[in-house]
Amino acid sequence: MTALAPALQAFFTDRLALQRQASGHTIAACRDALKMLTVFAAQRAGKPPSRPDIADLDAQAAGAFLNHLETGRGNSARTRNARLAAIHSLSGYAALRHPGHAAGIARVLAIPPERYDKTLITYLTQDEITAMPAAPDLDTWTGRRDQALLMPACQTGLRATELTSLATGDVHLGAGAHVSCPGKGRKQRITPLTPATVTVLRSWPGERGGPPAGPLFITRRGTPLSRDALERRIAKYAAIAAKACPALLEKKVPPHVMRHSAAMRLLNAGVGTSVIALWTGHENTATTQVYIHADLALKERAIARTAPQDTTPGRYQPPGDILAFLDGL
Repeated sequence: MTALAPALQAFFTDRLALQRQASGHTIAACRDALKMLTVFAAQRAGKPPSRPDIADLDAQAAGAFLNHLETGRGNSARTRNARLAAIHSLSGYAALRHPGHAAGIARVLAIPPERYDKTLITYLTQDEITAMPAAPDLDTWTGRRDQALLMPACQTGLRATELTSLATGDVHLGAGAHVSCPGKGRKQRITPLTPATVTVLRSWPGERGGPPAGPLFITRRGTPLSRDALERRIAKYAAIAAKACPALLEKKVPPHVMRHSAAMRLLNAGVGTSVIALWTGHENTATTQVYIHADLALKERAIARTAPQDTTPGRYQPPGDILAFLDGL
């Protein structure tokens, strides 16, 4: 057994699970990245996948792996940087356990993240948001479930995983109706619900069937709705809603667009970015600035408050005949 195997095992069981108490999503992301890196490094060194050592995961191998992600697998710079973060995390841990490899590990840690162009976010207008929950066929059980799914997706700004992970006990439809869920970084978040959303959600538990406790949105088999299923449902109803709102034909509508749309509605209503950050569960209010960059109407209102460029600067001075009239009073 090489030194890499126990280091990998301890990294997941000791560092991530015990010390950092990382979420299942974080552990799964690191697992996928390091699994691909280990297989790539082994092939590069001409070894079986179970035999690479720490020395095989040097800066040259890590750099070649990152290039392979972009050129061979077609990954974006964001994905490449996420994989690099997992490599850095493992390397920092391995440096403590194997100081003899410190020099090589330092070169891996020196690999910088890649810069990339930040495009404007896509979001739905009010007419498009209205058309989406109206698209499901309410004569079917699936259609009623999907309308109950789309209403909070458009209004609450929950992430896709937060939405599919909702349990029946997370939705409170009495006075002060709201949905409560653990968000990213284990932050508990409470989001109020509009009367229209409350009306739809109030009728759903009777349709849902199954045990009273458990996932709120389930399949016909009673299993939780997956993220992939959510993405397919939203894409389907975007195509249907495009018949009533043709502007949807020009937009790709993944689940995260619904989240952006909820934030943009708050921004257009005059809600401050600090409140939007709390609403969406952003750790830093700077993250919410992307919505300001995308809001053309907000920029148009800002320019409307400025003076026209052809206006002569200075204070108003009344003409002489008016002054003479006033002096003669």
